[in-house]
Amino acid sequence: MNLFVFLILITSTMLKNLFIIDIETVPIVENFEELSSEWQNLWWNKISKSLTSDITPEESWKMKAGIYAEFGKIVCISTAYFYENDKREQCLKVKSIYGENEKEVLKQFTDLCNKMYKHNKNFYFGGHNIKEFDIPYICRRLMINELSIPQYLWLHERKPWEVQMFDTLNWWKFGDNKNYISLHLLASVLKIPTSKDDIDGSKVQEVFYKEKNLQRIVTYCQKDVIVCANIILKYKDLPILSEKNIIFS
Repeated sequence: MNLFVFLILITSTMLKNLFIIDIETVPIVENFEELSSEWQNLWWNKISKSLTSDITPEESWKMKAGIYAEFGKIVCISTAYFYENDKREQCLKVKSIYGENEKEVLKQFTDLCNKMYKHNKNFYFGGHNIKEFDIPYICRRLMINELSIPQYLWLHERKPWEVQMFDTLNWWKFGDNKNYISLHLLASVLKIPTSKDDIDGSKVQEVFYKEKNLQRIVTYCQKDVIVCANIILKYKDLPILSEKNIIFS
């Protein structure tokens, strides 16, 4: 077997083991005033030191509550995995789990992951900034909802080199730990069609609470996993996905 064929096989195996995820989150309640006085104090103690003096608790809640697992909740988890069709083209199957009942969303997500794990013990997660955001957020919300954390998500006791994930943010750092890049910017510099053609993360809570349009959030979340999949293909020097090879279930 020559080196070129070997590298193709290695890449194909890596892609087959990959389970790409993206989550969308909102504050646990729409307005700061809906919190009990105890939880208002807990929020302000958490956030006030990182804010400028002219921002009120009410403003800070709308700006930041959704990104903290203690004060936010997950309303959508989009997932995707690669497979090859009969023409040996890379395809992507996308599935979203969503709803207002976060506990049910998390149950369905772990059920799906359990099926993946049963079928393939070598599967691992991929996504953008999942090491610092998506995976820890999911684990914290599992605990808060009194749900068991599956073995493959029990990562906090492992050494950094024992945690296998394909995080497109970490790949782009190339060893520069000071660097941060958004998914939108990374897609743009790599000339990949962006997902930010309707809403972005800052608009999710407004769409959820004001518009009550969860499907719009789901569509946005699905676009993010597709963008992330294309970035991974770009990293592997492979063609990005054609629309006909993206399947929604």
